[in-house]
Amino acid sequence: MKRAAWLIATFLCLLTASSVWAESTIKDYSRQLRTFRESAVSAPFFHDSYGYAFFPTVGKGAVGIGGAYGKGQVYRNGRVTGTASLFKVTIGFQLGGQAFSELIFFKNRRAYDRFINGSFELDATASAVAITAGAQATTGTAGNSAGLSSGPQTGQQLGGHYVNGTAIFIHTKGGLMYEAAIGGQKFTFTPLK
Repeated sequence: MKRAAWLIATFLCLLTASSVWAESTIKDYSRQLRTFRESAVSAPFFHDSYGYAFFPTVGKGAVGIGGAYGKGQVYRNGRVTGTASLFKVTIGFQLGGQAFSELIFFKNRRAYDRFINGSFELDATASAVAITAGAQATTGTAGNSAGLSSGPQTGQQLGGHYVNGTAIFIHTKGGLMYEAAIGGQKFTFTPLK
């Protein structure tokens, strides 16, 4: 029980510390994006997407009641157009804490506009492709699968594809959590001034 309390306290500290970040500050996330740019699964999406939202660190923790929070930036044509926040609150059988990066590609202007206008959220059926070293895995409500990639293939052939105008990729940074769904995430967007 002490460990559960420690995890919740750590998660709340992460939430508090990240809320101090100034909304208008542009951060250089090129180093954190490298994992996604070098992955055979997600690299093609940088070339054919209209834009993307990147959250370098999303903290997630739960003991029955859980939550996730992260801050990031939204890009179009390689330029930052604003900042974004990711929120998620869950209730159910879940335990643990985890930190991960999340990248959401927008296939076209319509998907991008849905995000920046506040009408974008991930429902319970949402899934993401997990970027791992040397392997490709997908996670979502349909279950988990993993397989090694071989030879030159496109992101779609490796498991990444647009659904409702978006393609979502995650990279786990650390922690262990029994609950891998990204569904239920809500987002806010603040344009640069």
